[in-house]
Amino acid sequence: MKIHIVTAFPRFFDSPLGESMMKRAGQRGIAEFHVHDLRDFTTDKHRSVDDYPYGGGPGMIMKPEPFFAAVEHIRAQPELANTRVILTSPTGEKFSQKKANELSQETALIFLCGHYKGVDERVHQHLATEELSIGDYVLTCGELPALVMIDAVVRLLPGVLGDLDSATGDSFQTGLLDYPHYTRPEEFRGWRVPDILLSGHHAKIAVWRREQAAARTRERRADLLQKDKL
Repeated sequence: MKIHIVTAFPRFFDSPLGESMMKRAGQRGIAEFHVHDLRDFTTDKHRSVDDYPYGGGPGMIMKPEPFFAAVEHIRAQPELANTRVILTSPTGEKFSQKKANELSQETALIFLCGHYKGVDERVHQHLATEELSIGDYVLTCGELPALVMIDAVVRLLPGVLGDLDSATGDSFQTGLLDYPHYTRPEEFRGWRVPDILLSGHHAKIAVWRREQAAARTRERRADLLQKDKL
């Protein structure tokens, strides 16, 4: 998968994409990360990416020209001509595990990172193919949501995680939260690992885990439950 990121702050991505699973994905050739400096697509001597809003009001608005120029530059490659363009925005559809699975089927993605007070509406209407939000709150920049989405998508690509089950059994993949996990020691400060996990009876362990996942979901995220699940 080729992931293109358009941002006014390219150094923001140096460490996150160079560590842990994202680093592994890059080293194995499973994902390619291309970070594009939005200022490289400006035309004025100050390399301005923002300006005052028409109609007045607080804050600065990101200009449309650099975003359009950046995306057109990326899409000039024939294999990227129809690549989905995702704008990180608090007004967008809420990102979910379902959406992560959907995006993981793509061969390429383009992320546009907003900043300041917002992005010119013409980017929303005529450039982005979709807008995604990671929650009902506002951040200082769109780089953080982009990183969250990229991590959620890339970890689903075959070969990124050491064990495929590490992804397929995650919270939300089955519609339920994940079950409790334990490791050594068997007893820690008087708290013991449940006996069922030490029994070696895999069928019973599977049932216990399913029950625990259902109970945890009912207690913490009842909104996720569907009648046919329980």
